[in-house]
Amino acid sequence: MSLVGTVALVAGGTRGAGRGIAVELGAVGATVYVTGRTARGRPSEYARPETIEETAELVSASGGHGIPVQVDHLVAEEVERLIDRIRAEQGRLDVLVNDIWGGEQLKEWDTPVWKHDLRNGLRMLSLGIHTHLITAHYALPLLIERPGGLLVEVTDGTAEYNAEHYRINPFYDLAKIAVTRMAWAHAKDLAPHGATSVAITPGWLRSEIMLDAFGVSEENWRDATANVPHFVISESPRFIGRAVAALAADPNRSRWNGQSLSSGQLAQVYRFTDLDGSRPDAWRYLREVVDAGKPADATGYR
Repeated sequence: MSLVGTVALVAGGTRGAGRGIAVELGAVGATVYVTGRTARGRPSEYARPETIEETAELVSASGGHGIPVQVDHLVAEEVERLIDRIRAEQGRLDVLVNDIWGGEQLKEWDTPVWKHDLRNGLRMLSLGIHTHLITAHYALPLLIERPGGLLVEVTDGTAEYNAEHYRINPFYDLAKIAVTRMAWAHAKDLAPHGATSVAITPGWLRSEIMLDAFGVSEENWRDATANVPHFVISESPRFIGRAVAALAADPNRSRWNGQSLSSGQLAQVYRFTDLDGSRPDAWRYLREVVDAGKPADATGYR
């Protein structure tokens, strides 16, 4: 694959899936604008150490060109300035990845709406839905100026899985399902312009936050399976990154327009692997192993 000459915006690229996607787009030669709220010396409410500058440096180290821009995607004026800058500097936008989130510290597990903190719940919806719509509003006009553009809406869970499962609480459930529907709706508007829109989900993601929660690193992540056996199906952020890079490099990507996809599903089609050489298929594993009450065993699933 080669994406040399391709200009991408990874909105929400500070850490996690966004960072993995940005790095893998860079690995095949793309110029990648990396946005988020946490810049060096200017942390967000997350109070995490990862920064947009670090992600941009990883993009450049991988072979691409990373450009960090601090943006709060809830502030329309900041998003508008970002797109104006991309237009002025590059004259084009080929790939938009909407991976904006920011709700990790707001969700309350297994909590009905009348018990969940209302302020936190509404904030979660704003961070997970409004940000995506604001960014699409300003970025898509530039994306469709050239045929072949790609919009990737990153969510948690496939449409099939989320239709059958209650995800954590009503606010989180709605935020993640809405993104899938959003990708479907954008597909209707983008198709006449020769552009493609998809929703894509990682599996059980070994994000920086997840690794810290389990007290492991990417190098020794399997140690966490001693306490959480089903963590054996987890995947690195680079896996979904390779999924997005494969989509962006596929001249026939319009066949996926409007669909809900997963990293594991696309790995079977495009034949890429995770960092350890495996192809974890987390959503099939969750249905066939976890939901079925079977003991943890990733044989045949990665």
